[in-house]
Amino acid sequence: MKRIGLLSDTHAYWDDRYTDYFAECDEIWHAGDIGSTELADRLAAFRPLRAVVGNCDGGDLRLMFPQKLRWTCEQADILMTHIGGYPGKYDRSIRQQLLERPPQLFICGHSHILKVQYDRQLGFLHINPRAAGIQGWHSVRTLVRFTVDGTAFRDLEVIELGR
Repeated sequence: MKRIGLLSDTHAYWDDRYTDYFAECDEIWHAGDIGSTELADRLAAFRPLRAVVGNCDGGDLRLMFPQKLRWTCEQADILMTHIGGYPGKYDRSIRQQLLERPPQLFICGHSHILKVQYDRQLGFLHINPRAAGIQGWHSVRTLVRFTVDGTAFRDLEVIELGR
C-alpha cells in the first residue's frame, strides 16, 4: 500500500504547504509544467518524485523527465503525461496508447481543470489534479492525495490551497 501526493502545473511556484500535505505520502507524482529544476529538486529531496515534462518545461527539465511515463505502483498499471484530455476527449498524442493498452490509472495535467473520473468505456480511473501553481486562469489551486492498494485506488482527497 502506498500513499501518493499528486500535483501538476506548478510553473516553478513553491508553496511550503506542499511538504505539509505530502508529509504522509510515500511518493510525489507531478503531471508536468514543473517550471524549474529547483522545484523538482525540492520535491525530490522531500519524497521520491515521479514526473513528466509539460509543454512549458524547458531544456533541463526535458533531460530530467520524460513526456510520458508508465510504471507499476503496487500492482496497478499507471500512465502519466501532461497533455492528455479526459474521458471521451483524449488528446491525439495519447489516445491510441489508451485504446490499445488501457492503464488502470491515467493521470494528466495541462488544462488547469480538476477531474477525477472513471472512464467506463476503457475501464480506468482518470485524474487531473488541476494546478498547484499561481500561473494560469484557474481560481483555486489544488493537490490530490490518494492510496494505491494493490490495484485499487482509495482514500482520494482533493486539497484546496486557495487562490
